[in-house]
Amino acid sequence: MTESTKRVRISQWDALLLESLRSLGWSHEELIRRVQQNELPTDGQSGFDYAELATGLAFKEPEVFVSAVTDGYQIKYNTIRGIRSWIAAAFGREPELSLEEGSEAVTSELTPAEYDRLERVLSLGWVIQEVRPPAGEISGLYRIVPASQAN
Repeated sequence: MTESTKRVRISQWDALLLESLRSLGWSHEELIRRVQQNELPTDGQSGFDYAELATGLAFKEPEVFVSAVTDGYQIKYNTIRGIRSWIAAAFGREPELSLEEGSEAVTSELTPAEYDRLERVLSLGWVIQEVRPPAGEISGLYRIVPASQAN
C-alpha cells in the first residue's frame, strides 16, 4: 500500500480546524483527546468554532479523525481561498492570493518540508509550480494553481 492510499480524505473545513488546533502546539495524543472530549478553545480569537470538529468528524468518523491527526490526510476538494487559509493555518504565514480569472493562484514561500506537506494534502486538480527554487533548507517561492492552468 502506498503512502497516498493510506491517507484518509477529509473536508477542507475539517483540515483548517485541525491545522488551527495544531498551531497550539499540542501533541497528537492531546489534540485527539481534547477534540474527542470537546475541551477546545472558545475564545473566538481564531475565528473557528472547534466544536464543529468534535461533533462532526471526530464524533461521526472517529477512526478517520485519529488517522488524519496521526498519519496525515488529503483534502477531498480544495478551493483557491481554502488553500490560502490552509497555508496560513498550517505554516503561520499569509500567502498572496490572485483571483484574476484565468490566472488564479496562491503564492507562498515554502521550505522543502512545507512543500512536501502541502503536496500531500492538496486535492486532485491542483499543481505546485516553482517560481524560485529553495536554497538548501531555506524557502523557495511557489505558486499553487489549478491543474488546468499548469504549463
